[in-house]
Amino acid sequence: MTLGIPNEQTIDAGWFNECLRHCGIDVVVSGFDAERVGTGQIGKCIRYDLHYESAVPGAPRSLVGKFPSDDESSRATGVALQNFLKEVRFYQQLQEHLDIRTPRCYFAEIAGEGPEFFLLLEDLAPAQQGDQLRGCDAATAKAALTQLVGLHAPSWCDHSLAQLPWLYNKDARVATATRDLYRAQLPGFIQRYGPNLAPDECRIIQQLGEAENSPLVAQGLPEVFSLIHVDYRLDNLLFNTQEDETQVTAVDWQSITLGSPLNDAAYFVGAGLLPGDRAAAEEHLVRGYFDALCAAGVTGFAWPDCWQAYRYGAFAGFAVTVVASMIVARTERGDQMFTTMAQRHARHALDLGADEFLS
Repeated sequence: MTLGIPNEQTIDAGWFNECLRHCGIDVVVSGFDAERVGTGQIGKCIRYDLHYESAVPGAPRSLVGKFPSDDESSRATGVALQNFLKEVRFYQQLQEHLDIRTPRCYFAEIAGEGPEFFLLLEDLAPAQQGDQLRGCDAATAKAALTQLVGLHAPSWCDHSLAQLPWLYNKDARVATATRDLYRAQLPGFIQRYGPNLAPDECRIIQQLGEAENSPLVAQGLPEVFSLIHVDYRLDNLLFNTQEDETQVTAVDWQSITLGSPLNDAAYFVGAGLLPGDRAAAEEHLVRGYFDALCAAGVTGFAWPDCWQAYRYGAFAGFAVTVVASMIVARTERGDQMFTTMAQRHARHALDLGADEFLS
């Protein structure tokens, strides 16, 4: 596609006409209404309600455009962590090979590694964004974990994916880079959020940073690996319940990489379920995910190994919580979200006895 990368000021009806026609959709857009949607920290989403002079049947009535954040520190973070590049490349190179439900992409381009980029995606309304603060019930969690199988199973132990340098480049960063970043942000995190955490929650968050044998230290690809979303949580999922069936669509692919698939599962369960609800449903949920992997064709992966990897994956949310909370623009909801995530992830690891992995 030869279309230039628009911004909020330059996008116009002519741009939409050219874009949609390139996608094989014959329309004449006369104008549009635009409104901000979502609660992204690094990206900014705008819903465009399109006005047509003429349109073929099935032409989208509205679309969602994703731009970089207006905040300079968030934009710099998006470039440094390759968040913008990863999300654009996901839609350009990976989406069509996966079974996980994602929005149709009409346009995906980036200038270098950003921050200038633009995504134009299917508007999934009336689907509703999940609420990280409120959490979810076990039925919703089951639907979300079932969708994860559509990401993990098609990419299960696919070594060809490691050849994509934007996705996984083991030589680009030192093995201790994540732990070093975590350690650097930890004092500020504890000062800001520690008063709202229980003493044992603070202790395990600090223990993860201190441990020499830490899950934060990159040891190369694990024996069992797949594509992982990394930030698979309620705020990054859209839910549409029709006739007692909950459809889940995953968005925000700005952290995708290769790693242990159970990190995604543990991250979602730990962040999304209230501790009391989680304890009652957890093993059943993970077993359902495991059974769905087997049904999708994954072999040679035993249930005891799955459960052990899930327990180890309880730490997957720690780095996202500690690091992201200190390097993106600070907001009131953001503070509430990061406090909640810290409490739930820490309690999750403690409840699973995962601190044994830090000794």
